[in-house]
Amino acid sequence: MTSFVKPENALKRAEELINVGQKQDALQALHDLITSKRYRAWQKPLERIMFKYVELCVDMRKGRFAKDGLIQYRIVCQQVNVTSLEEVIKHFLHLSTEKAEQARSQAQALEEALDVDDLEADKRPEDLMLSYVSGEKGKDRSDRELVTPWFKFLWETYRTVLEILRNNSKLEALYAMTAHRAFQFCKVYKRTTEFRRLCEIIRNHLANLNKYRDQRDRPDLSAPESLQLYLDTRFEQLKVATELELWQEAFRSVEDIHGLMCMVKKTPKPSLMVVYYVKLTEIFWISDSNLYHAYAWFKLFSIQKSFNKNLSQKDLQLIASSVILAALAVSPYDSKHGASHLELEHEKERNLRMANLIGFSLDSKLESRDVLSRANLLSELVSKGVLSCTIQEVKDLYHLLEHEFFPLDLATKLQPLLNKISKLGGKLSSASSVPEVQLSQYVPALEKLATLRLLQQVSKVYQTMKIESLSQMIPFFDFSAVEKISVDAVKQNFIAMKVDHSRNIVLFGNLGIESDGLRDHLTVLAESLNNARAMIYPPVGKASKTGDILPDLADIVDKEHKRLLARKSIIEKRKEELERQLLEMEREEESRRLKLLKITEEAEQKRLAAEYEQRKNQRLRREIEERELEEAQALLQEAEKRVGKKKGSRKPVLDSEKLSKQTLMQLALTEQLRERQEMEKKLQKLAKTMDYLERAKREEAAPLIEEEFQQRLLEERMIHERNQQLEVELSKQRHEGDLKEKNRMARMLESKKSFQERVISLRQEEFSRRRTEREEHIRQIIQARKAEREAKRKKIFYVRREEERIRILREEEEARKREEAERRKKEEAERKAKLDEIAEKQRQRERELEEKERLRKESLFGSSARSGDAPARPDVAPSSRPLDPRTAAPAAAATSPAKYVPKFRRNEGSTPDAPLSESGRWGSSRPDNRPSRPDSWRNDDSRSAFGSSRPSWSSSRVRSSTDR
Repeated sequence: MTSFVKPENALKRAEELINVGQKQDALQALHDLITSKRYRAWQKPLERIMFKYVELCVDMRKGRFAKDGLIQYRIVCQQVNVTSLEEVIKHFLHLSTEKAEQARSQAQALEEALDVDDLEADKRPEDLMLSYVSGEKGKDRSDRELVTPWFKFLWETYRTVLEILRNNSKLEALYAMTAHRAFQFCKVYKRTTEFRRLCEIIRNHLANLNKYRDQRDRPDLSAPESLQLYLDTRFEQLKVATELELWQEAFRSVEDIHGLMCMVKKTPKPSLMVVYYVKLTEIFWISDSNLYHAYAWFKLFSIQKSFNKNLSQKDLQLIASSVILAALAVSPYDSKHGASHLELEHEKERNLRMANLIGFSLDSKLESRDVLSRANLLSELVSKGVLSCTIQEVKDLYHLLEHEFFPLDLATKLQPLLNKISKLGGKLSSASSVPEVQLSQYVPALEKLATLRLLQQVSKVYQTMKIESLSQMIPFFDFSAVEKISVDAVKQNFIAMKVDHSRNIVLFGNLGIESDGLRDHLTVLAESLNNARAMIYPPVGKASKTGDILPDLADIVDKEHKRLLARKSIIEKRKEELERQLLEMEREEESRRLKLLKITEEAEQKRLAAEYEQRKNQRLRREIEERELEEAQALLQEAEKRVGKKKGSRKPVLDSEKLSKQTLMQLALTEQLRERQEMEKKLQKLAKTMDYLERAKREEAAPLIEEEFQQRLLEERMIHERNQQLEVELSKQRHEGDLKEKNRMARMLESKKSFQERVISLRQEEFSRRRTEREEHIRQIIQARKAEREAKRKKIFYVRREEERIRILREEEEARKREEAERRKKEEAERKAKLDEIAEKQRQRERELEEKERLRKESLFGSSARSGDAPARPDVAPSSRPLDPRTAAPAAAATSPAKYVPKFRRNEGSTPDAPLSESGRWGSSRPDNRPSRPDSWRNDDSRSAFGSSRPSWSSSRVRSSTDR
């Protein structure tokens, strides 16, 4: 890499290399200078270097060098002088376009020369073989080799400039201009592939602009100028896409425009929106989306009517007629009849998307087909008055197709109207933004609609009709086309008809279609058989036998299902792990291979670069030596010529062929030095002579200059005295005139004083009156403000009193509620304490009764043991009747009047001789006619069980009695 002290030296070196035919070396030298870190500060010479650099890049078609140089130059002058970068890029574009145009002008057949599918693709193998094998190159092939490379370079130039300017807010206009020129390039030369790539490049630039918002020089889309430039670019893209008939790309361009409008939340100018909807109508018409086409026409009509005040009545009628005919051309039935849920969801999403593009806001919770529909559109057109703006033929056509009922002569009434409509249309006036309107494009769709309406009306009147009669009633199509239309309508459940070719008739009415019956006949049969079995054998509400046989079947199935799911997940994990390992191994192998390949390529590149540098250095050294030898020989020849011209000088005899380069250089330098010394001597002698001559001239001129000065001084003194005398005379004349004017005006002094006094008095009165009025007005304002302040103070006092009263009432209410809650809490605590006390007393009485009972039983068991005839079982009563506990308990209760006695014990105490019931409150009927005993009188085992449940029963009894 060669280093230069100044940038100008690099430019001179490049020009020298260009002069000797070494453009590649000159380009490399400038490239090294531009990419060097020493010259990162912008200087004026750098701009000239860049101009020369891009000229070399264009001449040699080095697009990669141009891109690198422009990127480095952008870094240098981005913050200092961005205008310089703009000038360089414009120069670059101009040179590329000029070279391409020159190549095009040289080619004889442009169409054949541009017959390449992809400008970025290399030559095909068969083309290379043909170019090498064929001896005589044809004209087409020569044109291709001449024109195509320059068009490739021009396309690469556009891409390079767009890439450099994509995120530069200071050069947005240049970016938009480059995009427009690229679009025109694709349009003029029919480059569809490059146009798609260009649209994708611009789309990616905008996406990256929104993705990386922290860039320093990022364009601000919220600024009106930036937004307008971006919108103009997208609209130009849309226009070129439609002209190239790339409808898919045009639709994507429409989505880009809509996304840009949604991003900045700002609607473009009406003129741009007219272009937007015009292109939308073309796209929807090509894609057979008649409903969206009609809605787009409706929006276009609304914009034209609202914003275009210069629109003529004829143009308005044509546009309104297009809207009505586009709405009528929509199919009258839903094409998604009988579709699956997934298809309906896709259709709903598509309708929402299209509605957003057209400009209609829909509710995603509603069925979108109920909003964007033919019926709703026609009703809206009628309500908005669009129908009233159309021509008379369109109005008659609308009424015949939508409201009239003429099953026999509908076609004959429509035929003349369609013939007239097909002749209408054409280009509109310049005031309209719509270029042209062709109503004839809707005639086929209207003929199909007329056929459907006729079949629909005939099906309501007739049940059977001959095919010949029906064909005569429909003059638009032959019967095969009518049959095809009717099949689609029957499929969508719009009409019910059937064609019987065996009898040559058409049947109308609700006829069963075999395909519908066969589609789900097995399902219908199964449902019918199931209903019949349910009627014959009604279901009985019993438990399932399978559930009785296998009670754990559900658990087993659930466990087996979970086990299978776990096994499936394990297998999936193993598969994923195996795939991951294989991918990892492949990735490692690929990385090793790429690394080895990269090392090999780098080594090869280094070797080639070293060889190239070595060859280049040798060549440069050889060229320098040859050039120095030529210069030395030229100097020697010039020296010989000069020596030969001198008189009396001896001409040196030199044989240049026998002298070496060093000798020639030494001789040339010696001769130059000798000539320089002689020239210096001559100049010194000449300078001395000039000094003598100049001194003599000045000595002779000095007295003449002094004499001229004295004469000039005398003349100027005389001119000054004459001018002074003239000024004195003029002053006297002016003074006399002023005195005369004063005397003339003195007689008007009294009138002036009286007029002045009158004016002053009037103004004084006016001032007094206005001051009085102002003081009165100020007094009224002060009184009004006082009254207002008084009312405001009263209102504030009232509001504060009311707030204070409400606050006091609220505090009293809260205090009352707190007291009530405390009182209730206290009563609840007292009641709970009383209940606990009663329960504790009851438990104490029961414990005393149990103790007495235990002592009594021990005394009884002791006496029976002593008598020797006690039974072996302790739960069997002795033969002698013991003391009846039912009589003992009341007696005990009578001895202690303070004790609590249950209600059932009170009755037993009052009637001791009453017979025992079959089953007591706690006992059950016994077969041995033994008296039933309460549970509390059983043996020790039963007593332990009863003791755990007795307190709860007693406490519940006491609580219930207390509640009563």
